[in-house]
Amino acid sequence: MSSRPSPATTRIRTGALLASVAALVSAGALHPASAAPAAAPVASPHATAAVLDLDGAGRTPVVHGQDSAYDTASIVKVDILAALLLQAQDAGRQLTAEERGRAEPMIERSDNTAADALWREIGRASGLAAANERLGLTATTAGPGLKWGLTRTTASDQIRLLRTVFDGDTKAASGPAALNATSRTYIRTLMSRVVPEQSWGVSAAGGSGSPRALKNGWLQRNTSGLWDVNSVGQVTVKGHRYLVAVLSNGSASMSDGISLVERTARQAVA
Repeated sequence: MSSRPSPATTRIRTGALLASVAALVSAGALHPASAAPAAAPVASPHATAAVLDLDGAGRTPVVHGQDSAYDTASIVKVDILAALLLQAQDAGRQLTAEERGRAEPMIERSDNTAADALWREIGRASGLAAANERLGLTATTAGPGLKWGLTRTTASDQIRLLRTVFDGDTKAASGPAALNATSRTYIRTLMSRVVPEQSWGVSAAGGSGSPRALKNGWLQRNTSGLWDVNSVGQVTVKGHRYLVAVLSNGSASMSDGISLVERTARQAVA
């Protein structure tokens, strides 16, 4: 005569069976139709900074982090304006009132409609590439079609661009292929008039009230929802002028990206 298992024994066996099934599912041996798909991995934010002390002895920027390529977002608007000014110089003329009416909001307020118009005027990717070759940029690839914000660049290449604007002693700034003094002054002036709500970024390295001229960029990616946040410009710290470029990606929000950029800029300059 067989005996029936006690309730306690039944609970133990049931628990062991459920544990075995759970282990098989975890190992991938079982794939129940109702199982939810695994969540996509969350990217970690990354940032790279490049810094050049214009009042120091060297002319090679110090790079913090891996100097890989990032999407520019709106910092490319400085490059677009530089290309426009080079083309005007080649034609022996100043910018027209219409061109200034687009260049100024493009830099000061980061106006995208103005950037669209000037991107077309310079010849889109080919026009930017031609200008960058003359300005000494070696690691910047213009965005496709009308997508100027998907231009790819490195922090060190952004320092090369900033030197053509802020450092009159550079070879590029003194050569026939470069921006002349009037063009450089124009870009610096617009970058120093960025609206207050867009004055975050590398300005954090200089502290409150210190002179700064900058351009920021921010872009939320459609595929991941994560943010590219960048900032480039000149700040003054303890009497020294620094060119600073901070590029970042993978932030969960724009505010997180701004915090990352500002923290990275302060650490890089310090």
